Amino acid sequence: MFIDKANIIVKAGSGGDGCMSFRREKYVPKGGPNGGDGGEGGHVFFRANPHLKTLLDFARRPKFEAERGDDGRGKKQFGRDGKDLVLDVPCGTVIKEGEETIADLLGSGEMVRVCKGGQGGRGNVHFKSSVRQAPRIAERGEPGESRSLRLQLKLIADVGLLGMPNAGKSTLLSRFTRAHPKIADYPFTTLSPNLGVASYQYRELVFADIPGLIEGSHAGKGLGHQFLQHIERTRILVHVVDPLGFGGKSPKENIRIIEKELKRYSPLLAKKPTILVINKQDLTDANLVFKDIKKAYRRRKVLAISGVSGEGINQLLAESIQLLDKTPLEQKKIEKAVKPPRIMLDPEFWVEKDPLSYIVKGKKVERLVAMTNFSLDEGIERTQHILKKMGVEKALVSKGAKRGDPVTIGEVEFTFDPDEIR
Repeated sequence: MFIDKANIIVKAGSGGDGCMSFRREKYVPKGGPNGGDGGEGGHVFFRANPHLKTLLDFARRPKFEAERGDDGRGKKQFGRDGKDLVLDVPCGTVIKEGEETIADLLGSGEMVRVCKGGQGGRGNVHFKSSVRQAPRIAERGEPGESRSLRLQLKLIADVGLLGMPNAGKSTLLSRFTRAHPKIADYPFTTLSPNLGVASYQYRELVFADIPGLIEGSHAGKGLGHQFLQHIERTRILVHVVDPLGFGGKSPKENIRIIEKELKRYSPLLAKKPTILVINKQDLTDANLVFKDIKKAYRRRKVLAISGVSGEGINQLLAESIQLLDKTPLEQKKIEKAVKPPRIMLDPEFWVEKDPLSYIVKGKKVERLVAMTNFSLDEGIERTQHILKKMGVEKALVSKGAKRGDPVTIGEVEFTFDPDEIR
C-alpha cells in the first residue's frame, strides 16, 4: 500500500536519575558522597533510505520513543546512555512541525536530528561543599524533547508522466520499465503513484507515473494535491494525451486544462520542460490527431507513440535524455531552502495567570523543576533557593499571587508560600 502522508509523535529518551549514595567501608564511618550521574537519553534521528517507497509503517504506528538513560549508582558509577532511535524514511521525505519545514531528506543516507535526549541527573557527589559534607541531593534525569511531526513524501524521479485519466500512462510505464502498475480500460485505474526505471543507450531514467488529473486538481479535486506533489521534484515532464479526448472534451482542450491546473498549483511546476506525447497511435485516426496537435504546438516537442505496440518508445526515451541533459540539476529541488532560525534571547522566565493558577514558564525554570527529586527535602530546598534568587517569588507577587494560590511550573503544581522560600 502506498502512503505518502503520516502524522507522528516522536520523543527522545529522558536522562537517567542521579544516585544519592555514600561511601561505606570498614573503618571509614564518614566516607562522603559517591553517587554517580544518570546516563543521557537517546536522540531521535530521521535517515533517508533509498530502499523504502512508502510511509506505511508510520501510518500504522504513530508514536516513537528513544531509549531512556540508565540511573547512576553508588561508587561514582555513571548510568549507560540510552540508544539513539534512527527512523528510516524514503528519499524525498519532507519533515514538518506545523507549517515549519524541519528537514527535506533527498539523498541516500542523509540524516537529521529532530529530538534531543535528556541530560542525565547529577549524583550527590556533585553537591558536596565545605558547608555540606553529606548532601542528600540528587537530580532526576531531564525529560527528552517531544515533537508532533508531519511526514510528507514527494517522489524523486527524472521524468514525470502526467495527463488525463485513461490516457495510457501506466501502459506506457510498463512498456519501457519493469514496473507493474494496475492497467485496465477504465478511468482512474491508477490510484497511487508508480516509479519505474528505463534503460536506454547505457543511461537509466527514473519515471514517475501519477494518477490521472482532472479539472480542479490544483484545488484538490480528485485528490489532485496528493498527486501533483509527486511530480514537483521531477526534472522534466511527459504530458501523455489521449487522441480520443476525455470527459467530452477534445485532446486540445484537455491539454489546456492540464497546463492550467499545473500553473494554478505551482508556477514553477508549469515552467518545467515538457514533451507532449500523443498516445494510442495503434488506433484509427490517432495519427490525424497527432498531426493536428503538432501543427497547433509548433514550438513544442510533440511525439507520436503507442504504449501497446511500442511505436515511438525509443524516440521518447532519446528525447527525454536529450532534454534532461539540457536541464540543470538544480531544478530537481523546487522548494525554497529552509531559512536558518534567527537567534533570539528569551527571558529566563515569565509569569502568566489563568483562572485556575499562576503559570511560570521558561526553559530554565521548567528544566530545574523537572530535574528536582521531590522525595528529597534538601533537593526541594535547593530548588526553592534557586527560584528565589532568579526572582520568581517577586514576579509572582507583582502579578498578584497570594499565599495559598496554586502555582504551576512545567508539570508540577505548588502552593505559593513566599515565607517558605529562604
